[in-house]
Amino acid sequence: MERVALLGCRGCGKTSVGRLVAQQLGWEFVDTDGLVEARAGRTIAEIFQADGEAAFRALERQVLVEALGHPRCVVSVGGGAVLNADSRDDLRRLALCIWLTAPPAELHRRIQSDQRSPAQRPPLTDAGGLAEVEQILAQRWALYEAVAAHVVETTGRGVAAVAQEVVELVAAGAEEP
Repeated sequence: MERVALLGCRGCGKTSVGRLVAQQLGWEFVDTDGLVEARAGRTIAEIFQADGEAAFRALERQVLVEALGHPRCVVSVGGGAVLNADSRDDLRRLALCIWLTAPPAELHRRIQSDQRSPAQRPPLTDAGGLAEVEQILAQRWALYEAVAAHVVETTGRGVAAVAQEVVELVAAGAEEP
């Protein structure tokens, strides 16, 4: 498999881990949320506010298809991309999918400690805070599970340790017949 797709909810470490994995493999790194923002010339929060979630999801789908066209690439997949059935099919078919996990309280703590998050990322439910993280994770759990070939727990582990486990999974996959 020439592509790795990192899946998971906001705060799981897809971008930080993905950059390091790509560096270690000597591959390209693509962050689909970053591509969406670059293409739109606005943050995801601004896209949600001006155009709505449907417009964001359509753009997210486009950039995911483009990202999965790159060989030797590590893709940080937007957390909600798995909501689209075609995206789930493409991910399973075209990439080694690895779900980065952490309990809701840990995800919420990480989101809260990210100074950029409030300006860049919109609320996804009316609940807000930890309740929102719990709702989103519950909504997407089965979808992540259906797409992921591997699950990597990130709680209590540094980015380097998580990235090393991902690199080892990639290497093990390359060795399979």
